[in-house]
Amino acid sequence: MSSAAAKPILYSYFRSSCSWRVRIALALKGISYDLVPVNLLKDGGQQFSAEFKAVNPMQQVPALKIDGITLSQSLAIIHYLEDICPNPRLLPQDPKKRAQVRMIADHIVSGIQPLQNLSVLKQIGEKKMEWAQNCIASGFQALEQILQHTAGRYCVEDEVSMADLCLVPQVSNAERYKVDMSPYPTITRINKALLELEAFKVSHPSRQPDTPAELRA
Repeated sequence: MSSAAAKPILYSYFRSSCSWRVRIALALKGISYDLVPVNLLKDGGQQFSAEFKAVNPMQQVPALKIDGITLSQSLAIIHYLEDICPNPRLLPQDPKKRAQVRMIADHIVSGIQPLQNLSVLKQIGEKKMEWAQNCIASGFQALEQILQHTAGRYCVEDEVSMADLCLVPQVSNAERYKVDMSPYPTITRINKALLELEAFKVSHPSRQPDTPAELRA
């Protein structure tokens, strides 16, 4: 079997929201893959190993080996999957809706998630819970307003898009950091609708090969 036709390999951590985005995309597009768990906490963080640094010099998950190349950064990976496997599409055809999807995805992947990432929280120290809550809450206040203009059943009208793949893992982070979700009814409603979809269920952190027994669904 040539390397080009080999099964994709996803380097993932069950609790990583960035990895979850990619797992959802792979599930939606029906692409089967082998999973290599990278435990971000064990052994001082397996992402810092020389072996993994060779896979992704940024020492972050996810990374995807596919079609003879290695990709890191969740949105770059999802864009590639969209290019090679356009159905079901994760970017609307209409340019305005497409821009809205990208805007919402960017709000989450650039404006919220990195600020409450594990590496940042390590630097913050004792106040990390409060820090994470504040970062997520200020991001969600903006996102709630945006979604009130763009949402149908999902983030942008009624089709699942790249924006939704970013939203669900971020809400999961918010719940983990005990953010009060009551001010964000639109976010909450969309999240609930998405979690009913099979691709979001199978990719869930509670159902991964590396999920600890006590956190399994």
